[in-house]
Amino acid sequence: MRYRVLGRTGIEVSTHCLGTMMFGAVGNPDHEDAARIIHAALDAGINFVDTADMYSAGECEEIVGKALKGRRDDVVLATKVHFPLSEGRNRGGNSRRWILKAVEDSLRRLDTDWIDLYQVHRPDHTTDIEETLSVLSDLVRAGKIRAFGCSTFPAEDLVEAHHVAERRGLMRLRTEQPPYSLLARGVERSVLPTARRLGMGVMTWSPLASGFLSGAYREGRPVDLSAGRAKLTPHRFDPSVPGNAAKLAAVERFVALADEVGCTLPELAVAFVLVHPAVTSVITGPRTMEQLTALLKGADLVLEDRVLDRIDEIVPPGTDLYRADGVWQPPSLTEPASRRRPAGERAAADSAASGH
Repeated sequence: MRYRVLGRTGIEVSTHCLGTMMFGAVGNPDHEDAARIIHAALDAGINFVDTADMYSAGECEEIVGKALKGRRDDVVLATKVHFPLSEGRNRGGNSRRWILKAVEDSLRRLDTDWIDLYQVHRPDHTTDIEETLSVLSDLVRAGKIRAFGCSTFPAEDLVEAHHVAERRGLMRLRTEQPPYSLLARGVERSVLPTARRLGMGVMTWSPLASGFLSGAYREGRPVDLSAGRAKLTPHRFDPSVPGNAAKLAAVERFVALADEVGCTLPELAVAFVLVHPAVTSVITGPRTMEQLTALLKGADLVLEDRVLDRIDEIVPPGTDLYRADGVWQPPSLTEPASRRRPAGERAAADSAASGH
């Protein structure tokens, strides 16, 4: 296992980070089995564990907390805040009010006195970034968290947060956690270069693109749209959809390339992410011990330039063939009114002035 410093925090973390989203009701409900997987990851040299308060509505944090008993000092523990865990007003987002409550709840569930990396799970444009940075800075001073970062922030939000912190004398976002894979390379355009320029550590998620790079979905094979991730978002997996057909075609070329290299498709996918100079660690989220073993098997895989050139031919740099579920989209894309002038103002020339 290799280790890298997480941005400019001075904290050394393994290049493989154990993601725990699949522990609990949404994945593996067996707490003892999940603990065995966590222990196996630690025994293999992984010292970086990532979770979130919203994974299985808090159950995942409880599993992680129990599994780390007696080993807490050797683990860099990361969790997140933003999504609501229950219905009601002011029970989510990035406000001081919510973060102060959420961090105490996470500390209790994790059964720990501190969190090494506390991450804002998504942007919240209803809350001033100064408000968020202020409360996070206070939590560092209080000793409840050691450092803080964000997940799935666009490059412009990273820059804004950096400048606000400088102007207001606040602590800075130290990490970013974006989706990144062979099929989702959009972050190469600006997010990764910006994070690197700002000295941020980067821990990427979804290296297997929700299973597209696991080998479970292949061109010409039927896809069961009634189970797993495909059941939740069938339009994302239906092979009759042109965009999905393009992903499956790319997967076939990646399978052939992996065969040439002498590795599995998942090993190729994980090794690719770690090549980028901005990336500190890649998050892998196994549900079973077999999945963990398979992912760790390729930990020492090094991709040569000729292989990376072939990858660029299949999916060009900065190109997204796949967009991970739950990726935040700005209102400029999600709200038509934000990019459409009122009907009466759309003409190129003023009708009164032109005589029409």
